This record gives sequence, structure tokens and C-alpha cells, in this order.
Amino acid sequence: MYDISNWLNSYINEDLIRVTVQLWKGFGVTLSLFFLTLILAIPLGLVLAFCTKSSFPLLKFPFRALVYVIRGTPLLLQLMIVIYIPGIAFHSPITKWGMFGGNVARAYFFGALFAFVINYACYFSEIFRGGIENIPKGQYEACDVLGMTRSEAFFKVILLQVIRNILAPMSNEIITLVKDTALARTVAVTEILFCAYEFLKVDAIIWPLFYTGLFYLVFNAVLTWLFGIAEKKLSRYYK
Repeated sequence: MYDISNWLNSYINEDLIRVTVQLWKGFGVTLSLFFLTLILAIPLGLVLAFCTKSSFPLLKFPFRALVYVIRGTPLLLQLMIVIYIPGIAFHSPITKWGMFGGNVARAYFFGALFAFVINYACYFSEIFRGGIENIPKGQYEACDVLGMTRSEAFFKVILLQVIRNILAPMSNEIITLVKDTALARTVAVTEILFCAYEFLKVDAIIWPLFYTGLFYLVFNAVLTWLFGIAEKKLSRYYK
């Protein structure tokens, strides 16, 4: 019994270390996809919000149609379109595009990133649009009285109030993004769930799949804590 116990402990320790190291590598890809999506999608979402609010029909309606289509179709479908349609339509898979130098992993990563950025920019644009439209007209009138230009009024007065208004829905979308990064494994991006699934295929062990949940839970806990701090900091704009 003693020998079996020692063997079991040794096996678990070695296996745990090996799995943890590999999952950390995969989680690094997950974090890269997450942060790059946020950095690109948030400003693009703000631009889309202005476009969909525009009084110019040739600008307003095409972008509203884009937002409708992206929000009305699954992200998984959009990933597949970005990764596979170029190869089918133009007989040139993205893996062969010059910018990727034949690097398949890089091509799939940036293809997935493109799909994530467009998808989340459209969701963020609706959140921004709702936040802007919820600002009382009196705020704009007060800025006019003070002699502010439209850009000064927006960036110095309105934007901070918009951020406070949209913080809750934005935090929900951002936490959803953390979990949605797992969809990238369907197009061969080696994020954390992809790495865990490899253990299931090669070593026939399933527990690494459940182990990935710990990574997601801890990261989401950190994000929730940060959003709580931001909400307290911005609460003074309601006073």
C-alpha cells in the first residue's frame, strides 16, 4: 500500500506540473487574444457608434446593417468565415498570405483576432450608443453655454459620464469575451482549452479540461475586482 501511495503521489505531482506548464502556455495565447481584442474593439466600437448615430444615410444605414448582421450571427460562424472563406473563394488560404510567412499558427491567431475584433466592436458600439443617448440634453446645453466646442464637450464632460453609464454592460461583455476566447480552438488556435484537449486526445486524461476552469475563474475574479474599483472611482460623476 505504501509503494502504491508513493507511486500515485509521484505520478500526480509530475503530471500536474507537466499539465500546468502546458496550460500556462495556452493561457498566454488566451490572454493575448483577449487583450488585443479589447485594445482594438473598444475604439472601433466607439467609431461604429458615431457612424450608426450619423444623420448621413450613406454612413448610417450600411453600418447599422453591419452591426445587425454581426450581432445576429454566431461568433463561431464568423470565425469559420474568416479562416476558411478566403481559401475557398480566392484559392489562397490565409496561411499562405505574405504577411504570415507560411506560419500557420500565426495566420490562424490573427484570423481569429480579426473575427473577435469585428464581433465585439459591434456589441460595444451598441453599448456606447445607448450610453451616449442616455446623457441628458441639459449636459450638452450647459457645454454650449460655457462656450465649449462639440469635441471639447464630448471628451471633457460627456465621455466620463458615458463610461460610468456603460461600465456594467461593458464589464459583462468583457467577461463574456474571456470565455468566448475558447471558441478560437475550433480554428486551431492553441489557446488554453486547445492545450487541455490535446491531453485528452494524446494521454487520455480528462481532468486538464476541468483544470482550465480554475484559470478562467481566477482571471474573471481579477476583472470583477478591477471593475468594482473603476465603478467606485467614477461614481463621483453622479453626484
